[in-house]
Amino acid sequence: MAGATGPEPTDDEIVIEPDVVDFLTWLAVERGRSPNTLSAYRRDLLRYQVHLSHRSRSVLDADPHDVIAFVHVLQGEGLAPSSVTRTLVAVRGLHRFLVAEELRPDDPAGDVEIPRVPRGLPKALTLHQVTALIEGVSGDDHVARRDRAILETLYGTGARRSELVGLSIGDIDLHDGLVRVMGKGSKERIVPLGRHAASAIVAWLDPSGRGAMQPERWARRGDAEAVFLNQRGGRLSRQGAWGVVRTRGAAVGLGDELTPHVLRHSCATHMLDHGADIRTVQELLGHASISTTQIYTKVSTERLLAVYRAAHPRAVVA
Repeated sequence: MAGATGPEPTDDEIVIEPDVVDFLTWLAVERGRSPNTLSAYRRDLLRYQVHLSHRSRSVLDADPHDVIAFVHVLQGEGLAPSSVTRTLVAVRGLHRFLVAEELRPDDPAGDVEIPRVPRGLPKALTLHQVTALIEGVSGDDHVARRDRAILETLYGTGARRSELVGLSIGDIDLHDGLVRVMGKGSKERIVPLGRHAASAIVAWLDPSGRGAMQPERWARRGDAEAVFLNQRGGRLSRQGAWGVVRTRGAAVGLGDELTPHVLRHSCATHMLDHGADIRTVQELLGHASISTTQIYTKVSTERLLAVYRAAHPRAVVA
């Protein structure tokens, strides 16, 4: 019973329940979820189990009050609304699975409201800041060539950081100015590279650029085809790309404002500012839903209003 007394199990004593393992296996085999997604689900559901064990419950006899209490616990710990929502999505998925498999007759999480996540507006750089960032990469050595190509590619294509570091030489068509990007869910898309990005990549792929970073012997399979290398001659990692962007941003006074994702936001926002169709931007960024892209229209509208209010003599009432 929920009110039972006795020593509560510690987190380390909680063993993931077989029914939860079955759910995770189903997600992997039937739904094709990625290892990162499965790891996040496992972590969230183990936390849910800890909560239930403290109430002398299991996933098979939990009731709506247990689920609501779990949400309150998460909120009481100061978790961001997005983290609470992600965890509750995992819990709801588990209970739907248990009902579908006839392991329990009801879904205790079905009517529990998912907390609304306030949608923050993406932070876009100004055109002046983008120019200052890229022109701030001085020199013509191999590191400067690589970093300039990274910044130009992120801004020019709107690629995600993971997509950037996943690029192989065969993905780039310099003749037609196109690049093949592998997005979320292994979905492939072809996007324009842009003149400045293409020029930066040509300079980087020169023997005095990428060639200067190539090792005598490749350490891992696939490194030889990587577009972007680290200084040890291996494929640049996501953390490495993040470090390049942050270091170059700090050098021109952007500091904590700059991340690879900010360059992606800037690409989308500037295209909309200059009249691009939202469907085109959706295709460019690889958004599965147009609703994800629509947030940028709000950004562009607010930027327009800010400029208008600052510049028009009758925009502000005295």
